[in-house]
Amino acid sequence: MPLVSKSDYHLIPIHPDNAASNDWIVLLEANTIVGAPGGKLRVAKTTQERKIVRKFSAFRRKPYLVIDGYDPRIHTLYFCPQLYKHDDDNRLVPLEGDEIGRLVAKALEDNVKSRLPWYEPTDELPREPIITGEIVREFDTLVVDQTPKRPVALVRSAAE
Repeated sequence: MPLVSKSDYHLIPIHPDNAASNDWIVLLEANTIVGAPGGKLRVAKTTQERKIVRKFSAFRRKPYLVIDGYDPRIHTLYFCPQLYKHDDDNRLVPLEGDEIGRLVAKALEDNVKSRLPWYEPTDELPREPIITGEIVREFDTLVVDQTPKRPVALVRSAAE
């Protein structure tokens, strides 16, 4: 029996640390863009506001993030700290949520699993996530240059 029922799709289980953080929430949508070739991912929503509910599971209260309209067949969720860029005067300025979402989408675009933009009605969640492949989850620095087509360079910590 699934932990979250179909009627509770808008409840996304999260780590307790993410429930209390002030990180950006980036909701990406995959395989819904049709027509001219472009990006495989779309930024559906970015926010720092969050609504958390706690449900009992295995004698513990686990946190769930509430996002209306969330569908695990097409959406994936990421948490990202505040990012900055240099302005014309070489001062650091904070990026807005949509800019952060676009950078996350660019970094993950090559890992999107292609699916048809429609699906059969089902009572089960997909077995495989929308974004597959090796994703570096812990890194010291992510440098994204907005001019080239493939703008991701990762610098891993020396402790690894």
